[in-house]
Amino acid sequence: MDFQNRAGGKTGSGGVASAADAGVDRRERLRQLALETIDLQKDPYFMRNHIGTYECKLCLTLHNNEGSYLAHTQGKKHQANLARRAAKEQSEQPFLPAPQKAAVETKKFVKIGRPGYKVTRERDPGSGQQALLFQIDYPEITDGIAPRHRFMSAYEQKIQPPDKRWQYLLFAAEPYETIGFKIPSREVDKSEKFWTMWNKDTKQFFLQVAFKMERLDEQPYY
Repeated sequence: MDFQNRAGGKTGSGGVASAADAGVDRRERLRQLALETIDLQKDPYFMRNHIGTYECKLCLTLHNNEGSYLAHTQGKKHQANLARRAAKEQSEQPFLPAPQKAAVETKKFVKIGRPGYKVTRERDPGSGQQALLFQIDYPEITDGIAPRHRFMSAYEQKIQPPDKRWQYLLFAAEPYETIGFKIPSREVDKSEKFWTMWNKDTKQFFLQVAFKMERLDEQPYY
């Protein structure tokens, strides 16, 4: 809206607007804003009555055209009524307990003792690299179960006083007890020299662990 030529205004300054003009300008800005954010077809409070005017069912106000209604939706009264309606609906909503999580049944096995095992010391004749080959026998292993293994630091176990020179290699398979071997705490060679194999026919699990070469490769095996 051009206010440039009104009394009291300077050329190029935009002029001085009356209160009525400022109100019209404000409503126009609100209408433009509402046009960008509101779809009247989806507004549950917008209604056209039998005489051709428009009503706000939330605030019980009458409007001569859609633009007037849209400007009204951006006003304080409509926004306050929206907030009150939302709070009322929230308070009337029945309390629903949190859905219960499905119980996960924990498999329990009766331990039948320790498995048989064999440990073989190995040394590469060319490089002198040392390795250990573990063979664990699981003749009564549970169907569908494959043996598992993991390395444990000396500070994780609670059986012996921790010693940073050693680590532990554990083997587990139900229904057998978990067994562990104390091996040097040296860096493991994770190349093709580290491998595992589970023979389902003979029920034997094999694991070979090789240690990386060190300057003084004299640490004993356990």
